[in-house]
Amino acid sequence: MRFVVTGEWSRNTLLRVIVLFFLFYCFAFWFTNFGLYMEMGLSYKGVVEHYLGSPEKFTHPKSVRGLMEVSHFHLFAMGIFLVALMHLLLFVPINGALKMILIVAAFSSAFLDEASGWLIVFVSPVFAYLKIVSFVVLQLALIVTIGLSVWSVWTSQRNAYTDTNVRPR
Repeated sequence: MRFVVTGEWSRNTLLRVIVLFFLFYCFAFWFTNFGLYMEMGLSYKGVVEHYLGSPEKFTHPKSVRGLMEVSHFHLFAMGIFLVALMHLLLFVPINGALKMILIVAAFSSAFLDEASGWLIVFVSPVFAYLKIVSFVVLQLALIVTIGLSVWSVWTSQRNAYTDTNVRPR
């Protein structure tokens, strides 16, 4: 962290390689997350059938235990993933308001993506729309953050965290 705050990461090739590999893993996560979701589909019907089951497809509704197991892992893993990825955004030389939008969008959409499955099963299938929107917002926030971080590291941008010569735009 000290290397990023002091601006040394632009002069530390090994640190930049580590960060770029981390961002590659983030992109792989983003890609596989998209692929897994597409199995369910971006349609209301597909999401509802995934959670409530489908007699035509011989699928069962999600159980409380199944939802709990998925939430237990996802809430922790997504929290850690987002903290790691979003902290890199702090050092990208872009407008502070854009940083705030990306951070809030990523964390809130990740939580709503997880919560919407519970809402579909226990409240109403209409929350399938929330599931779709929160997934799309999460994917957009992640890919923009990954892209900005790669750009900042790859091009050795100046440190926007402490550099007084770089003003937020």
